[in-house]
Amino acid sequence: MTRFAFSLLASCAFLLSAGEAGAQSLALTSPDIAEGATIANEQVFKGFGCTGNNVSPALSWTGAPAATKSFAVTIYDPDAPTGSGWWHWVVFNLPASVTSLPKGAGDPKKNSMPKGAVQSRTDFGSDGYGGPCPPTGDKPHHYQITVFAVDVAKLPDAKDHSASAALVGFDLHFHTLAKATLTGLYGR
Repeated sequence: MTRFAFSLLASCAFLLSAGEAGAQSLALTSPDIAEGATIANEQVFKGFGCTGNNVSPALSWTGAPAATKSFAVTIYDPDAPTGSGWWHWVVFNLPASVTSLPKGAGDPKKNSMPKGAVQSRTDFGSDGYGGPCPPTGDKPHHYQITVFAVDVAKLPDAKDHSASAALVGFDLHFHTLAKATLTGLYGR
């Protein structure tokens, strides 16, 4: 190998490792829900035969790409016996300066979401957080809590709280820079 080729190869390897070391990756955590653990009754839905407190979990995230202009948060149950899963929480247009949501922020009556954020319609038929409530006797369902780093400040098609989860998901498909998921389990 020539000295030039070796030098070029070494330079490329250095640049690649420097880029990887400087790259951030989005991470999502919650003091209320641990990865793979059972979700507490505090977060479980109150209704449909469930007797939880329906309090949204506290969430925080780090490592968003520099180009992030907003965030979105969803909770989805792919195990729901519907053929299309079940959307439990859909939040979008969270300002890029926001890196956490406090416990209970999903209650629209409390008005504790950051200014500009939108909580849209869930599969319960209303906006705001709706906790786990799988059918009695089902295996524990997987509740996927996902934060999305978004490349626009406001989603272009999902305008307000009447936006369906599918419409928000459509926008997120085209505008997600990074995402992180935390999965909790719940059965009854």
